[in-house]
Amino acid sequence: MESADLHRAVEAGRATASEVGLQVDDVIVVHNSDRVALRLVPCDVLARVAPLGHLGDSEFEVDVARRLAEVGAPVAELDPRVEPRVYVRDAFAVSLWTYYEPVGSEIAPADYADVFLRHHAALRQIDLDAPQVTDRVAGALREVDDGERSPELSDRDRAFLSDTLGGLSAAISSDRAGDQLLHGEPHPGNLLNTRRGPLFVDLATCCRGPVEFDLAHAPEDVGKHYPGADQDLIHRCRAVNWAMFSAWRWRRDDQMPDRDHWRVEGLSRVRAALDRCGMG
Repeated sequence: MESADLHRAVEAGRATASEVGLQVDDVIVVHNSDRVALRLVPCDVLARVAPLGHLGDSEFEVDVARRLAEVGAPVAELDPRVEPRVYVRDAFAVSLWTYYEPVGSEIAPADYADVFLRHHAALRQIDLDAPQVTDRVAGALREVDDGERSPELSDRDRAFLSDTLGGLSAAISSDRAGDQLLHGEPHPGNLLNTRRGPLFVDLATCCRGPVEFDLAHAPEDVGKHYPGADQDLIHRCRAVNWAMFSAWRWRRDDQMPDRDHWRVEGLSRVRAALDRCGMG
């Protein structure tokens, strides 16, 4: 968010927490993109604040978190002191979560795979209306194919991303017998090492697809520790993940920090991933 919007988002998070009886003396910005994450102290709450255009996503995330907590999933939980819902304040959607202090070092591949197994097992226990992975790919493809949405994307790279997204979507969806609910974007930044063990955060990306789609977001060695995982499918999913990442970076209104670097790097990662699965 730009500085003016960030200031308003911080105030919305502070005011929301104070209004429900939590003590807020200071606010620390933990993450700033199209949504912001704020640590509120001394109540030790993580406030997730999004523009109202993301209200549906915020409500979906709260619903997913509530259901997964009920079945003991390894996920960050909503703050138990307040009503588990999304609050609307000053054109922002605010949700209040337990803050977890990061501990330890990088999560080992075997431990990463173990928390995946437990998370996927928990996801199979809940009934949730969630989009297919291919719906998300289709959304990225619309950004690429619409020159008004991605005006700075060259014709050559537009054709490359369009062909990659279309071809890989068909490859991933060819057999849906093993599809289940997934986290959707369980990259290392969305898996916290806490005193309670590793916990997944950022649950708004929950979708349906093969477990290999989740595994493709993790470091490469993780999939080797996940029983029954199709390694070739992981490689294809990793390529489509980078293609979607690249599509978002070329959006006219994308707000990711250092976007120009990631536009170039994203395309490079797509090509490297395609080479890895023999599709380059």
